[in-house]
Amino acid sequence: MNTQRPLSWRTMALLFGGVALLSAIVIVVLWWAGTSGLSGQALVTARFDALKIGLSIAVGGGGVIALYLAWRRQHSTEIGLRLQERTALNTEVDAEQRRITELYTAAVEQLGSDKAPVRLGGLYALERLAQNNPDQRQTIVNVICAYLRMPFAIPGENAPDEQRQEREVRVTAQRILVTHLRPDEANYWGTLDLDLTGAVLTSFALKGARVGTVQCSHATFAEAAAFEQTTFTGNASFHSAMFAYSAWFEDATFEAHAYFTSATFGNNTSFKDAIFARGAFFVGTQFTGQGKIRSFKNTRFAISPQGLDDAVHWLKDG
Repeated sequence: MNTQRPLSWRTMALLFGGVALLSAIVIVVLWWAGTSGLSGQALVTARFDALKIGLSIAVGGGGVIALYLAWRRQHSTEIGLRLQERTALNTEVDAEQRRITELYTAAVEQLGSDKAPVRLGGLYALERLAQNNPDQRQTIVNVICAYLRMPFAIPGENAPDEQRQEREVRVTAQRILVTHLRPDEANYWGTLDLDLTGAVLTSFALKGARVGTVQCSHATFAEAAAFEQTTFTGNASFHSAMFAYSAWFEDATFEAHAYFTSATFGNNTSFKDAIFARGAFFVGTQFTGQGKIRSFKNTRFAISPQGLDDAVHWLKDG
C-alpha cells in the first residue's frame, strides 16, 4: 500500500505565495483600473472595495489550501492505519501458520515413534488439527493414508504385544477417516480423496461416506469391508485388491469410473442396488471362496460393465 509523500516547505511556500500574488494582482487591477475617473468619496469607497476583494481572495485561497492540507493529513493517517492493520493481520496469519506447522510437525514425529501410545497421540493431534483448520484436512488425510500404506502383517494369536498394539493404532487411523467422511456426521470434513494403495486394512467400514477419488489398488482388506451407501464422486480403483472376507457395496454410488480389474473377492460379495454412473471394469476379477451371497440384484449400470461375465447369472438369480 503506497503512502503519500509530505509536501515540502518549498511547495507550501509556492502555494501560499501564489495566493498572495493573485490577491495583490486583483487589488492592483481594481485599485487603479477599477477606480479610473472617480474622485472624492466614490474613489475612497471603490479602493476600499478593491482592498476587501483582494483580501477575500487571499483568505479564501488560504482556506482552500488549509482544507487541502487537512485532507492530505487525514488521508495519510487513514492510509497509515490501514497499513498498520494489514501488517498486524499478516503478522497474526504468519504466527498462526507457524503454529499449525509446529503442531503438524510434532504430530507427524509422534507417528514415527516406536511406542503405540505415542503414535495414537499423534493421530489424535492430527485429527484435532484438521478439525480446526479445514484447509489442512486433505493434507492430514494424506498423512493418515500414508501411515496405513506402511507395511503391516495381521497379528496372529501368539503375536507379540507390539503387533497387537500396532493393529489398534491402525484401527484408530481408519476410524478417524471413516468418522469424518460421512456427511451425516457433525464433524464432516468434506469430499476428500483417499490413497490407500497397497494398504492392509482391518474391518474397514466406510459406510455412508461421501469421498472423492479413491485409490485402493493392491490393497488387502484382511477383514470384512463395508462400503454400503458410500458415494464415490471421483474414480474408484480397487485394481488387484484382495477382499479376504465379506465385501459389501450395497446401495453404493459410483459417479465416476469404477475399477475392480484383477480384484479377488474371497467371501460374501454384494453390489445389490449399487449404481455405476460411468464405466465399470471387472476384467480379470475373481469371485472365489465359499461365500453364500454373491449378488448384483438391482444393480444399475449406465454403461455395460466390462469383464463381468459371471455376474450375468447373479443378475438373473439375485
